[in-house]
Amino acid sequence: MPFLGQDWRSPGWSWIKTEDGWKRCEPWTEGLEGENNRCGASHGIILNSEDEEIFNNEEHEYASKKRKKDHFRNDRNTQCFYREKWIYVHKESTRERHGYCTLGEAFNRLDFFSAVQDARRFTYVARLLQLIAKSQLTSLSGVAQKNYFNVLDKIVQKVLDDHQNPRLIKDLLQDLSSTLCILIRGVGKSVLVGNINIWVCRLETILNWQQQLQNLQMTEQVDSGLTLSDLPVHMLSNILYRFSDGWDIVTLGQVTPTLSALSEDRRLWKKLCQYHFGEKQFCRHLILSEKGHIEWKLMYFALQKHYPTKEQYGDTLHFCRHCSILFWKDSGHPCTAADPDSCFTPVSPQHFIDLFKF
Repeated sequence: MPFLGQDWRSPGWSWIKTEDGWKRCEPWTEGLEGENNRCGASHGIILNSEDEEIFNNEEHEYASKKRKKDHFRNDRNTQCFYREKWIYVHKESTRERHGYCTLGEAFNRLDFFSAVQDARRFTYVARLLQLIAKSQLTSLSGVAQKNYFNVLDKIVQKVLDDHQNPRLIKDLLQDLSSTLCILIRGVGKSVLVGNINIWVCRLETILNWQQQLQNLQMTEQVDSGLTLSDLPVHMLSNILYRFSDGWDIVTLGQVTPTLSALSEDRRLWKKLCQYHFGEKQFCRHLILSEKGHIEWKLMYFALQKHYPTKEQYGDTLHFCRHCSILFWKDSGHPCTAADPDSCFTPVSPQHFIDLFKF
């Protein structure tokens, strides 16, 4: 039986780009040849007969610009559909609710964009993004991945502007770039939502951010008022005892000679070790000096490599065991329990991820 019309198995028409738009290539004629000469060879022709694509340098540049433009539209123009202070976490379908809440849905709906601007929540959000980058990046949906990189962009720009918490963000970008390198090299074996070119562009953006943070210069602030070095020694010592991160103590000790001497206090590092680690862990990694004294500072950094440290945050998400609602502490939620405060549990970044593991 003869086919009526064009064969559906044919490869399709050949097209050429002109000043007036794309036109279909008819059998080669002198008129078409003249028109092609007027348009210039820079546009190129796709030859379906040999299944080959002929690109020159200008077309490579055009394709690269188009790829980056699509990536910019794909990531920057994403609408954040939700800015909620609390969400209901359900893990199975019921008559009232169908489906279940995923990690990506929670990341989309909770108000992480505003949390970045809050100094109390900044460290919490950055730590959560770091944990997602290590193990849960591929579990996010396409929209959640876009929101992830939008929030990350906002975090990096904030650090570049106010010069606060650069070390924390450097660690986050290092873990994220390592994960993306592994996923991109193993494309086909791993699950990446979206075109591979988008992920290559995202990796390039991360490397650019790392370079900007590496070149970040702290500007010296000129202030005629009271400075940190004007405080009495006992107040400076009290400030150091409030720190829970050993690297912060080391960094502050580089400011002035007085702070340098205070940062080497053995009692300071002993309390820091006792806060983060237990006695059994001390015995396994005991470090003694030549005089037989315990080197608490060296022990802290040695223990830090083997055991997780306690994390402190100004504000965290909370989970209501009675209502199964995840919420920011300041905003609260409409709890129906008789004693709501007894139902609230602080949610660490790791606990946040564990809530959505099935």
